[in-house]
Amino acid sequence: GYAANAQASLLRRARSNIVGMIVPKYDNRYFGAIAEKFEALARARGLFPVITCTQREPALEVEAAKELISFQAECLIATGATDPDKLTALCQAAGVQSFNLDLPGFAAPSVISDNYTGAYQLTEILLDRCKADLGLDGPLWFVGGRVTDHNTSARLKGFRDAHLARGIEVPDSQVLVPGYSADRAEQALRALPKFDKLGMFVNSTISLEGVVRWYRGLGDEPFQFRYGCFDYDPFAALLPGNVGMVEQDTTAMLNTVFDLMDRQEAPAEPVLVPCILRGVGQ
Repeated sequence: GYAANAQASLLRRARSNIVGMIVPKYDNRYFGAIAEKFEALARARGLFPVITCTQREPALEVEAAKELISFQAECLIATGATDPDKLTALCQAAGVQSFNLDLPGFAAPSVISDNYTGAYQLTEILLDRCKADLGLDGPLWFVGGRVTDHNTSARLKGFRDAHLARGIEVPDSQVLVPGYSADRAEQALRALPKFDKLGMFVNSTISLEGVVRWYRGLGDEPFQFRYGCFDYDPFAALLPGNVGMVEQDTTAMLNTVFDLMDRQEAPAEPVLVPCILRGVGQ
């Protein structure tokens, strides 16, 4: 019936074997996959993983980082943090190794998806399908995310550049960035005029929920609709009108973080991990 006392062991070994992760949300497949893979990789190295969700609230991120440091976590991985450099400063003051995942910072090594290339490729698929299926030559709509967010800005640049490569300008009025929220995406779309045909780049599966609600709410006024989504969900891939999804390679991202952790390396520039483009063919 003996059980080791973790606090006593910590005092004896001067090591906790704790590795912490902060995530912004649990309510989508992407962050859920990150959390699950993080636990598996940590345990495989004999580390004890601790995960806390901070709801994209800066104050909660700081509180969580301080708590993990107080338990002498040996490393902190800040995933999608609103102010990663502030968390890095706390870690550096306590001598705790830190990494940024999903969103980059300047003060710690960062591992992120290649958002620009993934968005560029998805936009190309969308433009091709809108031309072939609907006869649309005009620009697509961009829906979801925050323009101040690194990932959104990189995806928006890829979206615009793919249009420019075909000589198409995207007016600012067709870029709707109300945040990562299904409710806000739905509200923004309700203000659109009526269309016979429409092509749309949806920035996240969270925003896609709002897009689907809006489309269903049109009732007897449906129109020809093609869209693609940055982020992947196997159920969303089955929805009518969905022509492609970008899957962020969470396994490769976390393998990269743990590899840097093991080798004590700190690259100056963010490490870009290629995305997986899934043409769902609907």
